[in-house]
Amino acid sequence: MNDTEVSRLARLVSLTTLLQTKRTLTATELALRFGVSTRTIYRDIKTLESAGVPVMTIDGKGYALLEGYRIPPVMFTQQEALSLLTAEKLASKRTDVKTAELIRAAMDKLRAALKYTGRDHIESMTSRIQVLDVQHGMSGDNTYQALLGAISAHYLVHISYQSADANSVINRIIEPIGLYLSQHWHVVAFCRLRNDFRDFRLDRIKDTMVSSDTFPVRTETLQRYWDQELKRRTKQKVTVIILTEQIPRPLYQQFNDSKLLYGFSDQKKLSKHESEMIFMVGDLHYIARWMLTFAGYVKIIEPVELKHQLKLLAEQAFHAFGYNEG
Repeated sequence: MNDTEVSRLARLVSLTTLLQTKRTLTATELALRFGVSTRTIYRDIKTLESAGVPVMTIDGKGYALLEGYRIPPVMFTQQEALSLLTAEKLASKRTDVKTAELIRAAMDKLRAALKYTGRDHIESMTSRIQVLDVQHGMSGDNTYQALLGAISAHYLVHISYQSADANSVINRIIEPIGLYLSQHWHVVAFCRLRNDFRDFRLDRIKDTMVSSDTFPVRTETLQRYWDQELKRRTKQKVTVIILTEQIPRPLYQQFNDSKLLYGFSDQKKLSKHESEMIFMVGDLHYIARWMLTFAGYVKIIEPVELKHQLKLLAEQAFHAFGYNEG
């Protein structure tokens, strides 16, 4: 069997596995997933059908496996198992207690599916992978898991929330549509108090109660929310170059984790050492304070006003924290 045949066999196995994970998939979606043409996908589907795999073609929707059909469990590669071990470590620090417990249970099932040599290797690697940065972790409650369940079932959620600019806690009823992590965990939801979509930080939610009342299914997604936020405000283009080879890895991770909060729009790799990033922002002073954190590792290309803002902030910092001469 030559390399091309091996590659096709691996794709057929992955294709069958993928069809088990979703109700329907189009030829276009499958082609993008595997980096091949739709014509190749058509041929692969015919091959699976010839091999007795019950693939159904649903007009206007795509392909699906016959309900109840399952292939034997596919063995995990060592790299896949280690990647999931990393996910387990992250979950223990960056999600709530309940979610961490569920992921540990899933990892136990993964370990059970491995051969003895695989289990021994995972066991030996467990102490070698650590997540030390817990500053963005969550408290001991199960806010994340409760919101995750509410998003899935379209349940209304009652929260007590304390915003950054308010001392008092305000009770709100929200319709959650998505969760994301960027420095802190956030939930994007339609707030019935404000009659608009809002972004809530989970560490500022003081109390959570998932209602049995449901809300109508919304077409909004996180990406659509961010797109609407960009359109809502007058934005100014900011272009910077980040020195990817010079910036310390933890600082670069911090940059990537928080860039969505500052209007990140696009990224292009210029060379091994530099990447260009574009932001669309409504307040230069706001992004300038953030950029100052990465002084020495970011070059401002445009606008000139941002350079002036950074210079002013740097001078203020020097006078506030620098030593007085004499």
